[in-house]
Amino acid sequence: MGILRPEPMRKVGVLGLTDDREAVLTALHDLRVAQIEPVCAETLQYLEPERASETQRSVGDEALRFRGLKAALPAVPVPQPMRFQDLPAILAAARTVPIDAEVGALVREDDRLQTELKGLRETVTLLGKLAFYHDPLDDLSTRTYLSFLAEGPLDLVDRLRATYPAETEVVTVGAPDPTRAIVLFPRSHADLVGRVLPSSGIRLTAVPALARSVPEETARLEEEIARVTRRRAEIRARLAEISKEWYPLVAALEEALSIQSRLFEVYTKLGRGPNTFAVEGWVPKRELDRLRAAIERVSSGRAYFYLVPTHEEPPTLMRNPAGVRRYEFFIRFYSLPQATEWDPTIVFAIVFPIFFGLMLGDWGYGLVILGISLWMIGGFPGGRYVPRVLRNFVTRIMSPPAMRQLAYALIPGCAIAVGLGLYFDEFFGFAVLHTLFGYTAPFSPLVDVGTLLVIAGYIGVAMVTFGFLLGAIKETLHHHPREAVAKVGGIIFTWGIALFGLYVIHQHGFSGSLLYPYLGVVIAGLVVLLVGEGGFGIMGLIEIVSHILSYTRLVGILLASVVLASVIDLIGTHLPHHFPAEFVAVGIFVGAIILVIGQAFNVVLGVFEPGIQGARLIFVEYFSKFYTGNGRPFRPFGSERAYTAPPEPPGGTPSGASPLGPILRAPEP
Repeated sequence: MGILRPEPMRKVGVLGLTDDREAVLTALHDLRVAQIEPVCAETLQYLEPERASETQRSVGDEALRFRGLKAALPAVPVPQPMRFQDLPAILAAARTVPIDAEVGALVREDDRLQTELKGLRETVTLLGKLAFYHDPLDDLSTRTYLSFLAEGPLDLVDRLRATYPAETEVVTVGAPDPTRAIVLFPRSHADLVGRVLPSSGIRLTAVPALARSVPEETARLEEEIARVTRRRAEIRARLAEISKEWYPLVAALEEALSIQSRLFEVYTKLGRGPNTFAVEGWVPKRELDRLRAAIERVSSGRAYFYLVPTHEEPPTLMRNPAGVRRYEFFIRFYSLPQATEWDPTIVFAIVFPIFFGLMLGDWGYGLVILGISLWMIGGFPGGRYVPRVLRNFVTRIMSPPAMRQLAYALIPGCAIAVGLGLYFDEFFGFAVLHTLFGYTAPFSPLVDVGTLLVIAGYIGVAMVTFGFLLGAIKETLHHHPREAVAKVGGIIFTWGIALFGLYVIHQHGFSGSLLYPYLGVVIAGLVVLLVGEGGFGIMGLIEIVSHILSYTRLVGILLASVVLASVIDLIGTHLPHHFPAEFVAVGIFVGAIILVIGQAFNVVLGVFEPGIQGARLIFVEYFSKFYTGNGRPFRPFGSERAYTAPPEPPGGTPSGASPLGPILRAPEP
C-alpha cells in the first residue's frame, strides 16, 4: 500500500484447458482477489465468447429450489463443511433430496394458517370493542342496512349526526363508552360510508358477519385460535424433524449451487476454444504471487498465467489503516478516487477532526456530542424512548449504519473540541474553570479574533498549497506537463498573495522594502499559471484567493457558536431578575427552559455546521486542486463458504484439508 494511493492493480489472464476451467474458476472464487472482466478483443481474435448452456439453466433451477428449501427449514448446526468434487457430483447429490413436496405443503399450510390466525385475532379484537352490544350479531346483518362500528372523539354521536343528513336514516346504537357506537346505513345510501373523512376524527369498521352474541362468538373464535396455533406448532415440529435430518445437506447444496451459478455468470465473460478457455480480470498487485500459486496448484501446472498489457483505467481498491478506514465513508460519499490518482482518505482523517474541533471549541458541547456518538456506536440503546418524530427526522437524513460511521469519524474531533474548550475555558458558554479554580484562559476566541484569522489563513495557504502539490505530481506522472506547470504556478501565486497581503496588513499600507519582492512573487505565479492554463488562468487566480479566504469560516463558525452560547446563557441566567419577587420561581423555571432548549439547539448546530463546513473545506477548496474522482469500485469475484469446502485438485489432498488452505491463509504483507 502506497502513501495516499489506492491499491496498485494489474490486469491478468489465465489460459488453460477446458478440463481445468471449473477448478480454476473455483480457485478464483475462493481467493476473492480478482475482478473478472470480459476477455479483451486481442484474445477474442483466437477464441470465441462463451455462451449459456442448458446445464446453466438447470443449475439455476436447482439453486432456486434449494434456496427455498433452506429458507423453509429451521437452521440447525452443521458439523463440518461438505465437499463436492465437481458439478455432476453436486447435481447427483441434489437428486437424492426427496423433501420438496412435503416441505412445500407444510409451508403453504403454515402460511394459510398464519393469515387465518391474523384474521381471527383481528376479529376478536373488534368483538372486544363491541362488548357493549348484547343482542345476536346477525341482527345487524340485514338486507336493508350496512352495519359499522364507529370510533371517534367524545362527541362522536353529535359528529355523526352533523356528518350525515337526517333523510339518510342513519341509526346509531349507543354504548357506555361515548367514543364508540354502531352505525347502520341504508344500503340504498351505501355511498355515505365514504363521506367519513379523516379530518372528522371518525373511523368506521365493518361489523363482522357473525350469528351469535359477542361473548359466544368470542369464545368460538378463541377455540379456533387455539386450534390453529396447535396445528402451526405441529407443522413447526415436523419441519424441525425434517431439518435435523436434511438441513446440513440442503445448506451445503444451496451454497454449492449458488457458487456454481456465479461461475456460470462468469462463463459469459470468458473466451473459449475447442479445448481451451481464457479468463481475464483485475487483481491487486500484491496478490499476484498468491493467485499464480493457486492457479498452478489446482491445474497441476497446465494453466498459463500472464499479465495483460492495457491502458484501461483499473478499478479502485482503497486500503487504509483501520482507524483511517472509517473516513472512507466520506470519500465514497463525495466520489470514489480513480485507481491512478491520489487517495485523500488519510489527509481527510487528519484534517477533518482538527477542523471540527476548532469550529466547536467548547468542552461541554464536545462531551455531549462524544456521548451521542458513543450511543450511536453502541447500537442506539433505549432508542425506542426517543420521540418518533425525532427518530423519523434523523433516519430520513441518514441510515443507522451511516450514522454509526459518522459517529466514529466525530470522536477524534470531539476530543480536540474538549481539549480546545478546556484551553479556552468554554463550557456551554460559561467560564467554569475560572469560576471554580480561578483559571484564566491564555486565549479567548472573542478577544483574540485577529490571531485566529491569521491561523485560519495559514491553514488555508497550507491546504491549497498541498492540493496544488499533489496536482502537480499527478499531472507529471500522467505526462501532462502544461497542467503540471499550472499547478506549480498556483503554488507560487498562493504564497505570493499570502505574503503580500499579510505584509500590507502588517505595514498598514503599500510601503516597505519587501513590498515589491512579494509583489514580484505574485506576478511570477501569475505568469507561470498563464503559461500552464492560458487565458483560463485568470479565473484560477480568483479561485485561489477565494479558497484561501474561505478557510476563515473556521473562525466564523467558532465565533458564532461562542456568541450564541453566551447570548443563551445571558438570557437564561438574567431572566429571573426581571420577574417580580413573588414570581421569581417562575422566572427561574422559564430561564432554565431557555437554557436547555437553547443549548440543545446549539448542540445540533455544533454537529451540523462544523461537520458540513469542515467537509466542504476539504471537498471544494482542497480536492479541486488534484482530485478527479468517478472511479469504479473493485468488486472481487467470490463469496464466503460456510457449508462447503473447495474441491480437491488432481492428485488429492490429505483428508479434510483444503487444496487452497496454505494459499487462502497466507498472511497479507
